[in-house]
Parts: sequence; structure tokens; C-alpha cells
Amino acid sequence: MPKTGIHPQWYPEAKVYCNGEVVMTIGSTQPEIHVDVWSGNHPYFTGTQKIIDTEGRVERFMRKYSKQEGGDSKSTKPSKAKAAKKAKKGKGKK
Repeated sequence: MPKTGIHPQWYPEAKVYCNGEVVMTIGSTQPEIHVDVWSGNHPYFTGTQKIIDTEGRVERFMRKYSKQEGGDSKSTKPSKAKAAKKAKKGKGKK
């Protein structure tokens, strides 16, 4: 038997809300629980990708590491002129 007066109120029919819709009913110490992600819309369980962008981090990452045509990203391959110059330097040394 639990001691009286030390335990929080128990709600056996607490509702879990996601995007304003009730998604499940569980037992909890809160009568309502509001969540952003649950198993019904999580990419692991649904097999789809949903990007949750916080403060533009995804856009910043895509800009920094994108390899799109005409993008500002720098190529990792050395230019032909640099490769030819490097080959000339290396010929005389052994």
C-alpha cells in the first residue's frame, strides 16, 4: 500500500496529443501529454524521412556540404595545372 500524501495524482486515461490529435491513451501523472514525434510519425517506424529543422541547421549544412551544379562549394580534386606542377617538382628528387 503506497503512503498517502507523497505520490502524485495518477491518471489512468491520460491522452497523448501529436499535432492536435489524440494518438494514444496511457497511464501517467499528467492528464495530457503533447509530443512532436511518436512511433506513428517517426521515420524509423514509418520508413519515410521527415526532417525536423531547428533554426535553419539543415539548410546551413546543405549549403556547406552540397555538391550541386553551380554551387559555391570548392572541389576536392586538384586542378590539372597544380597536378602538372607537382609532377615536375617530383621528377628531379629521388
